[in-house]
Amino acid sequence: MRQFFKFVLATVVGLVLFSVLSVLLLVGLGAIIGRSSSDKSVAANSVLELKLDKPISERAQSADFNPLGGAQATTGLVNLKEAIGRAKTDDDIKGILLDLQLVQGGMASLEEVRNALLDFKKSGKFIVAYHEIASEKSYYLSSVADQIYLHPQGTLEFNGLSSEVMFYKRLFDKAGIEPYIFRVGSFKSAVEPFFRENFSDSARYQTVSYLNSLNGHMLGQVAASRQIPEPRLKVISDSMLVHNAKDALRLKLVTKLGYFDEVQDYLRGKLGLAKDKKPGLVSLSEYQDADKADEKEGNTSGNRIAVIYAEGDIVTGKGSDDNIGSDKFAEAIRKARLDDKVKAVVLRINSPGGSSLASDIIYREVLLTKKVKPIIASMSDVAASGGYYIAMACDTIVAHPNSITGSIGVFGVLPNIQPLLADKLGITVDRVTTGKFSDLPTITRALSPYEKQQMQLEVNEIYADFTSKAALGRHMPVERLRRIASGRVWSGSEGKQIGLVDVLGSYEDALKIAANRAHLKADDYKVQRLPRQKSSTEKLFSRFFGGDDEDQAAAEARLLQAKLGPLYPAVRQYQQLMQMRGVQARLPYELEIK
Repeated sequence: MRQFFKFVLATVVGLVLFSVLSVLLLVGLGAIIGRSSSDKSVAANSVLELKLDKPISERAQSADFNPLGGAQATTGLVNLKEAIGRAKTDDDIKGILLDLQLVQGGMASLEEVRNALLDFKKSGKFIVAYHEIASEKSYYLSSVADQIYLHPQGTLEFNGLSSEVMFYKRLFDKAGIEPYIFRVGSFKSAVEPFFRENFSDSARYQTVSYLNSLNGHMLGQVAASRQIPEPRLKVISDSMLVHNAKDALRLKLVTKLGYFDEVQDYLRGKLGLAKDKKPGLVSLSEYQDADKADEKEGNTSGNRIAVIYAEGDIVTGKGSDDNIGSDKFAEAIRKARLDDKVKAVVLRINSPGGSSLASDIIYREVLLTKKVKPIIASMSDVAASGGYYIAMACDTIVAHPNSITGSIGVFGVLPNIQPLLADKLGITVDRVTTGKFSDLPTITRALSPYEKQQMQLEVNEIYADFTSKAALGRHMPVERLRRIASGRVWSGSEGKQIGLVDVLGSYEDALKIAANRAHLKADDYKVQRLPRQKSSTEKLFSRFFGGDDEDQAAAEARLLQAKLGPLYPAVRQYQQLMQMRGVQARLPYELEIK
């Protein structure tokens, strides 16, 4: 028996050592591969090829290591713009090839990429675009190109923007779930999918307003690039005059109908190559710099501007790479405030909101920072509800014309699943309490009128606090602020007109404002990015040896997204409902503009 246990122990120890060595080998191979790819030099007379076939996020996310398949990596907006900016002055890069199909990104993110491409063209270098299938968003980017090729049997979508919302009332009715809704503001429609079957009049009104604002801005930009009058473009879009590739050519949305080999012929001509020579294409992954802690490598200044990236839902606690944890982001802002080398802060926000409590925790750190150094909000695709909450104490709020903002309002949801348990599953619940309301909040019985009233009063109080702080930050009477609040969503352009936004501009504009407020010259500071991202090695070890619960949850969510595909938004919204804790300051619906 003793020999048997020795054998078992030796086997277990061997398996553990084998697992550790395997992980170390994988890490070593990854480091070697990463080093070899970063050591690659760009050949002279090359073209930077941008496919943009991964979702665009503020900072790049690597795919989780999983032998059975994992979620897709993302393209970092900051990395992408740096690559385009570097290509502008790189003598080895002669032009850019946009090989775009279905670009996945928000409208403001695409605006920043588009602006980077327009800046690239100032160098006199060329941009050529090729499409087999062009979505509205991919065409928005490629409209800056000198030549736009569309496959002869390809399609180009140019019929305006739309936003779809799933409503779950009938599902809840069939399942036996009764949602109790507590909200403030006629436009706070985030909870409508739980008790309605379609848009309310106010929700439809605000959606039509900001979608038309976004669409009008996009048409204006395309009109300027393609030299087509904007009213004519609107007719083409509203009437859906583009049905096939020939229509796109006839209406001058594209310049050529051709195959990819014809695009290569065009590149040979631009590069001065013989017909038997293959144009040198450099992919974004081969070209782009890693997401360094500091920009401006040659800069030796001790001054810093801290850029704090707040992307995703706002949640209490530490959070993960996919959301904004109140503890982690409060700590990041606090670190920037207490660091004497940091002379100013840019809070880069891409968030639909979330927990009201978590938003207020972060807001407090912003307010404290404002007292000692400049802090500027830079709105990306979305900075609404809780996302606006954490921005409203900043010195200056900068947004794109097509950012989504506002939604100043709060709500609470408490489902009663007693009918589901009793009528559908045959489960009854009994309870013993020491007081009349000891079991609140509960989801296993109906609420009394008094209990509903008390929960609504709590929501009302948080809304009053939210709007009072917003009025203070915006330097306007609270009565006026509440007239433009009520949970209504606005585009960046609309937000500028009503005083919720100070400046229409990009991340770079926010950085310049921060530098000016800190009295720093352009070459007298470095950018420090916070919070620190985990390396691929750290993530890999977390997968094998168990990292933070938040990291595991984020990895599982990305894997679920990869498996479910288009069904994921519905599942995610259900998960969010089940995970909501306390009063929420969240954007209406899951906005997906297409």
